[in-house]
Amino acid sequence: MFRLLGAICVMLSATIFLCCGSSAEGAAAERARLPEPAPGVKVATFAEGCFWHSEIIFQSLEGVNEVISGYCGGKDPDPFYDNVKTGNTGHAESVQVYYDSTKISYETLVKAFFASHDPTSLNRQGQDEGTEYRSMAFYRNEAEKKILESEVEKLNASHKYSKPIVTEINPFLQFFPAEQWHQEYVKNHADNDYVKYVTLPEYYTFKTSFPGKFKPETI
Repeated sequence: MFRLLGAICVMLSATIFLCCGSSAEGAAAERARLPEPAPGVKVATFAEGCFWHSEIIFQSLEGVNEVISGYCGGKDPDPFYDNVKTGNTGHAESVQVYYDSTKISYETLVKAFFASHDPTSLNRQGQDEGTEYRSMAFYRNEAEKKILESEVEKLNASHKYSKPIVTEINPFLQFFPAEQWHQEYVKNHADNDYVKYVTLPEYYTFKTSFPGKFKPETI
């Protein structure tokens, strides 16, 4: 299963634990800014565990212009990493995907979403455990809702997984961009142990198995 790669939690000894966001970088860092979508650019929002993982997955797809890491699905009016990771805000680590619908469809983004994580794992992806790592997809209209529900039905009927899909399908309400140091994390922190031993192996597995169009390698 795809997320078995996330079970790699030892680097040089059994005492080194790898998890998303374990960096000691400041919680009070400035929040990133959301881009203003250009004409013809649409927006989609997903949560599938660590947003470092999600960001590089969607960035790799041809037709995706930009991906912002952040928080979605909760009730706290001002979520930041340090309070989201407690699980008390109700938010999940998420990504906002800005894409050119003439080059990539919402359907393809949805298929990439389900193909790049374990949608049957409740409140956990690999070693990342908690409600902030739950699987969620947010729709902006009824057409997107139907696409999401249809994909879940197809996957459940295919018996690809031994357990039912637990992905939450919710209306989009508000997305909060994460702190600036989380953005482009894989590109800017190639030496981070989690990136080397979890995020990148997951990413390369996705690239070799997903039948989509990819951009030239940029990592």
